[in-house]
Amino acid sequence: MPGGSIYVPQDDKFTGASPQQMYEKFWVEGIGERRKMRGVKAAIGLAAGMALAARFSIPQPVLFGIAVAAIVAVADAVVAWYAHERTAVWRGKRKGEVLTGRILRRRLTKEGYKVLNGRAVRGEASIDHLLIGPGGVWIVDNEAFSPETELAQYGGRLFFGEKYGTKMADGLNQAAERLATVLTEKSGIPVTIEALLAVYGGGMPRGGIVSAERLTLLRPRRIPRFIRSRATGALSDEQVETLARTAARELHKIT
Repeated sequence: MPGGSIYVPQDDKFTGASPQQMYEKFWVEGIGERRKMRGVKAAIGLAAGMALAARFSIPQPVLFGIAVAAIVAVADAVVAWYAHERTAVWRGKRKGEVLTGRILRRRLTKEGYKVLNGRAVRGEASIDHLLIGPGGVWIVDNEAFSPETELAQYGGRLFFGEKYGTKMADGLNQAAERLATVLTEKSGIPVTIEALLAVYGGGMPRGGIVSAERLTLLRPRRIPRFIRSRATGALSDEQVETLARTAARELHKIT
């Protein structure tokens, strides 16, 4: 592998493997160890359950201990499944734009927002989702990161692990400005557009939001609540409809 040590022999099974393939390989190889540790945790749960039953005079302490052990085992399995599922978009098993689009439609259309998926100004800018509603206009793009990538901001700059996030922020901000210009010119309604990035995978700080360089990163399920809290534009139902029709007419649909 590039960057490997000249003193450590290369392992042929990793040669040419992508990070996603390596992650999946390690996950499969770790199934046996996870099951073993789950059994240990369940045994501890059994002992703890029986001790609690004896301490508080709970009838049938053995059955109570077994119940506690089962709960521990199921909880451990759910946590492991969830950790693996969070990488599904990064591994290419699921599409972030489909998942985010579904969340936006379910949570915001009933509040008067129009959700247009896959829109572009021909040859200039493209985005995954355009949101137009009573609170204003937003664009939402999707990005998947490896589980080890920490997303943060320092000194007003975005960082994706050890890399700067400036290129992505600039691209989305420019797309927002270009789409805002088109909608304003074609509809006659002045609009500004804020850019959001729906994040799959990676590590987020407590609170689940990172904001810097005029771009906000957050988990997809947080987007509807975030939009409600940040709604500053006052658009009437008629203006929302006009802007949505203008976007559908003037912006290229990405298939």
